[in-house]
Amino acid sequence: MSRIGRMPINVPAGVEVALKEGNNITVKGPKGTLNRKLVDDMNIAIDGAVITVTRPSELKRHKALHGLTRTLINNMIIGVTEGYSKTLEINGVGYRAAKSGNKLTLSLGYSHPVEMTDPEGITSTLDGQTKITITGIDKERVGQYAAEIRAKRPPEPYKGKGVKYSNEIIRRKAGKAGKK
Repeated sequence: MSRIGRMPINVPAGVEVALKEGNNITVKGPKGTLNRKLVDDMNIAIDGAVITVTRPSELKRHKALHGLTRTLINNMIIGVTEGYSKTLEINGVGYRAAKSGNKLTLSLGYSHPVEMTDPEGITSTLDGQTKITITGIDKERVGQYAAEIRAKRPPEPYKGKGVKYSNEIIRRKAGKAGKK
């Protein structure tokens, strides 16, 4: 049995969970509302303030989906109560970020500034010119937008220049060996 999948999900006060036909789940909380279509195979039961996910058989596919389905529902509940955030750091001489409205402008050593627009439901804030914090209620979309920003100039291993997650460790390499 899946260790993650068999754990019950506790629904906190102030959060409404509605399960519709075809495993369409809606979670409404203080920060917003999230909808998601989950796999039809899984059995989802809402009993008061506890949600349990069970699998119909021991097929490999059902075993794989068991923990995933439970985690997706739990992430939705955490998202509408606390929200999610990712922090990015920009390292490098002349590398900086600027924000105007919902447009994020990155100067990353290219001949042109890189402009990105915040997706709906996601906000990016700047702390100085080198720290970007992305927040939202959908864990998947927050992570995707952070990954898109990082992909504009990933950190390189020689000087560590580029955009990196704040908790990311860059493995540094030695440069060219000098003449002796």
